[in-house]
Amino acid sequence: MAGIYVHIPFCVRKCLYCDFYSVEASGQLDAFLEALDREIALARDAFDPPIAETVFLGGGTPSLLAPHQADRLLASLRAAFHIAPDPEITLEANPGTVTRDSLRAYRTAGITRLSLGVQSFRDAELRQLGRIHSVADARRAVGDARAAGFENLGLDLIYAVPGQTLEAWEENIAAAIELAPEHISAYALTVERHTPLGRMVEAGTVRPAPTELEAAMLERTMDALEAHGYEHYEVSNYARPGFRCRHNLNYWTHRPYLGLGPSAHSFRPDADGRRGRRWWNVSDLPVYVERLQRGSLPVGGEEALDAAELRSERLLLGLRMGELDLERLRADLDLDLCSAREPVLRRLLGEGALMLENGVLRLTRKGYLLCDEIAALLF
Repeated sequence: MAGIYVHIPFCVRKCLYCDFYSVEASGQLDAFLEALDREIALARDAFDPPIAETVFLGGGTPSLLAPHQADRLLASLRAAFHIAPDPEITLEANPGTVTRDSLRAYRTAGITRLSLGVQSFRDAELRQLGRIHSVADARRAVGDARAAGFENLGLDLIYAVPGQTLEAWEENIAAAIELAPEHISAYALTVERHTPLGRMVEAGTVRPAPTELEAAMLERTMDALEAHGYEHYEVSNYARPGFRCRHNLNYWTHRPYLGLGPSAHSFRPDADGRRGRRWWNVSDLPVYVERLQRGSLPVGGEEALDAAELRSERLLLGLRMGELDLERLRADLDLDLCSAREPVLRRLLGEGALMLENGVLRLTRKGYLLCDEIAALLF
């Protein structure tokens, strides 16, 4: 099964920490949607994926699409590609850009899963991050989503915000749990160099959270969410049983996916699954539109992944999901990890960062805290 990602590159205002490609909404939406229709038609022949079981509208702020525009986009995708019965169709939404009526219309259009970018339940932290919504907006959006019929609701949260205390983060997690979403993504704030936040850190006007505090916040997150019935199925992601994000699982298990829109990435493995090709669109809206007006796909670059590169990615992604199936690695990638990394594995098992159960290496609680370090040791 394949996934389709559509990048909607518009925001009301760009957040201080965000390094995803986006521009402020300024009357370019109609031209973008026309270009996107052209890309869908061209990509249908260029990619020819198997049946797509997931569609993910990300950004940017996809909830800046009017419901009739989202409906038109989904109709174009259904006309061009084989969409599986009972698909997972996700819309990322900013709580400050949705209403009960718009959410009801999105649900009618075929959106089955809503991912709300709440980020924090503290207004001071939202202002610090440059978000356009308030805590009241977030709570209202959750209630409106339920009233609109959404039964698969995810909340995104950010921790390790500069100046954030462990107690403040615990309050954020408790507030999210109280709203009973099916899915919670809790990401440590990453300071990207070419963002306003990155420049503040470089200038010394903002200090990132200490590493020890970030680790403590992750540990408290795991404790609280697992105690309330959420499965920890990837370093930053937690879900109630049956509600793991199927689209993200496509990425993490190296299934094919097609990216549409400026800056979107695509991946297709070879028939044997041991090599692959990745390509990505230009990160420039005017160039994206101009190329498609000329009838050309807006590809900005590509790379061929050999067996070693694909193997490294599978190991890293498997670790982030908490486990490595040793027999599957041997069958799929011809990799005997125990032989190749025997001294390192012995050490990690002895230190309690990993455990071995029925041929599957699993991260322990300590292992999740050291995931990046473990990956570096293994690779």
